[in-house]
Amino acid sequence: MIIEKERIYSAVLAEHLSQYRQMAFVTGPRQVGKTTTCRKHGVVYLDWDNEDHRDIILKGPAAIADYAGISQLAELPRVIVFDELHKYKRWKQLLKGFFDTYENNIKLIVTGSSRLDVYRRGGDSLMGRYFLYHMHPFSVAELAHTGIHNSIINSPTAIDDSDWEALWRYGGFPEPFIERNVRFSRRWSELRDKQLFKEDVRDLTRIQELAQLETLGKILGERSGGQIIYSNLSRIVRVSENTVRSWIETLISLHYGFLIRPWYSNVEKGLRKEPKWFLRDWSSINDPGKRAETFVACHLLKSVEGWTDLGLGIFELRYVRDKQKREVDFLIIKDNKPWMLVEAKLTDTMLSPSLEYFKKQISCPYAFQVVIEKAFIDRNCFDHKVPIVVPARTLLSQLF
Repeated sequence: MIIEKERIYSAVLAEHLSQYRQMAFVTGPRQVGKTTTCRKHGVVYLDWDNEDHRDIILKGPAAIADYAGISQLAELPRVIVFDELHKYKRWKQLLKGFFDTYENNIKLIVTGSSRLDVYRRGGDSLMGRYFLYHMHPFSVAELAHTGIHNSIINSPTAIDDSDWEALWRYGGFPEPFIERNVRFSRRWSELRDKQLFKEDVRDLTRIQELAQLETLGKILGERSGGQIIYSNLSRIVRVSENTVRSWIETLISLHYGFLIRPWYSNVEKGLRKEPKWFLRDWSSINDPGKRAETFVACHLLKSVEGWTDLGLGIFELRYVRDKQKREVDFLIIKDNKPWMLVEAKLTDTMLSPSLEYFKKQISCPYAFQVVIEKAFIDRNCFDHKVPIVVPARTLLSQLF
């Protein structure tokens, strides 16, 4: 069982605190485990949603320093965790002043359920003062391996059948994954969506049309894996196309879902094409095919963001499609060059001809057709330079 397993992000934070002077910004969806993981490393914890803690924060850097006992001799710098601090309008100015004043005596971890790299609510830039880490739900690789590695690819490692089934059925968010109960998962998902569409939108945006935004969220929830046609959504929700674009960006910033854009060597051409939309939580998707594609998409996004956060390269997640409607679900770009093509299937083991076509067309080193309902095979997928059908359990265990 996974209950006693420490998150991989605990090792990421331990490495950060031992090597870097910069603040660690940890962002991720609600209920993904940010607070639990970060508090294990923090001597001092300040939560913006706690009224007593908020009073201390509002008094400024000196009051925070006093509360943290920075003036007292200690063997190591005090590790301070600020939780949900981005809800404070002047959070960037506060952090800059506090960090610049007490940098030699502190280590800072800042968490948020919105994207801390997006919300810029005035004040001086924090550029150069923080490293950003994206926290994701459990994945096959995180269940299969302990700690972090300095190489991109792990060895193939099987996970328990019960863990695989729970991951597929209940998703990777810690509570429903651990609980493994249908009734609990339904109630958990309903509460999480309510908090996101009501509380987070209210606290972090100026959007007034909450009912229409929630309608958009429900529509997007049914279209995971599909292309976003902004004009169609505009007509359904009855707001302007620009408003739909803005609202989708808001839902992305709150980690409800994410977009994958098509890849072209001509960047401008790629930007003119419609992106594909994916939910962050595949467990709420009823259609098995859409769930399979979203399951793989979430694993790949976690990997590209994890590798980038660790400084192993600059990675992007895209898809490819041409005028003849040949398409491959996913393409990982490494340091601006195609690196790995991935086609996601539930059961189909007949190799897609698009994999071989695009592998040659864009000179991509690896091309995999990932099949969900295929048993684990203890072989390194990356030993193969030709397009190949592989079990999802195998390939995904080799990623981040």
